[in-house]
Amino acid sequence: MTQTATVMDPLVTRMREFGTTIFAEMSALAVRTGAVNLGQGFPDTDGPPEMLEAAAAALRAGRNQYPPGPGIPELRAAIAAHQRRFWALDYDPDGEVLVTAGATEAIAAAVLALCEPGAEVVCFEPYYDSYAAGIALAGGVRRPVTLRPGPDGRYGFDPDELRAAFGPRTRLVLLNSPHNPTGKVFDRDELTLIASLCQEYDVPVVTDEVYEHLVFTDAAAPHIPLATLPGMRDRTLRVSSAGKTFSCTGWKVGWVSGPAPLVSAVTRVKQFLTYVNGAPLQPAVAVALGLGDDYYAAFTADLQAKRDLLAAGLTDAGFTVQRSEGTYFITVDIAPVGGHDGIDFCRALPTAAGVVAVPTQVFYDHVEAGRRLVRFAFCKRPEILREAATRLRHATFAS
Repeated sequence: MTQTATVMDPLVTRMREFGTTIFAEMSALAVRTGAVNLGQGFPDTDGPPEMLEAAAAALRAGRNQYPPGPGIPELRAAIAAHQRRFWALDYDPDGEVLVTAGATEAIAAAVLALCEPGAEVVCFEPYYDSYAAGIALAGGVRRPVTLRPGPDGRYGFDPDELRAAFGPRTRLVLLNSPHNPTGKVFDRDELTLIASLCQEYDVPVVTDEVYEHLVFTDAAAPHIPLATLPGMRDRTLRVSSAGKTFSCTGWKVGWVSGPAPLVSAVTRVKQFLTYVNGAPLQPAVAVALGLGDDYYAAFTADLQAKRDLLAAGLTDAGFTVQRSEGTYFITVDIAPVGGHDGIDFCRALPTAAGVVAVPTQVFYDHVEAGRRLVRFAFCKRPEILREAATRLRHATFAS
């Protein structure tokens, strides 16, 4: 009698909750169905020509071998200059700035460097999916605080819920502002509370600020780096990248800046992840960071116009549109069009409307808080957004 062998899952237990990312699933669905892809957050236009030309020149000049471990000197200097120029933060390019393979590696390396197994990490949900994976890899424990849309559509959190998330095992705080996927920009009062708790419990913070230049004129507050608040510069690791600001998400050139002891800790982990990356792209990013204020203003204005275009289309299609103060994204409540579950809705949407979106419930521990919320990306050409809006307006959604 032949016995069927039981195939054991070889994956370590702490990573078994993580399957294929929702972004990969939805992008594959877009390709398979020919739908307009408003799921994954990447632009469909290239970045500034000065940056692209600098990359081509670096390739031709032979800058194709390993760069220095912390990043090439001119890029680290450009990052430090950028911090002074926009946020009045002074960092030493030699020791307080580290170039990484995008913000994703920066966050993963920071969590792995700063969290022992069993340590608790306070974060806000919905969270970018790599946060949960990084915490799991470190053997940490998530302590999420839920962001919920208020009567004005702006996302907020319960201060008592945030206080309750801190405790004797808290080792790190992860803060993303401007926030993906909600488009929320944390205001000064909210940041002050976070800062006070970090100081009370003596914990460092990793701030994901990749959308630092994508805050819209009608936001409730401007972008305020947490590191600029009293007592926070020396306990904050600021993370950003070129991908979002300069429309080059595939380059994966990011950075960490902060006090030397924290940056050194991240460096010691990062060197065993990718070691280095993007040699000919690093000098090009240095050029981009030095572009004039007119570039940054035009970039933000263009994205705000695209947000408004898609928001109007989503409203016309019957969704309840939540307020987006920044980033590439806008979220909607699907209940008015008969939706009950974001995952089911998004899997059916390409057939129903020829459009792909992302269900945000996959970014929550408290799934019910996000079950009816869906994220659309508006970092696309206006004609693509108009086509998506037309398709959604004429779609029939299953109830």
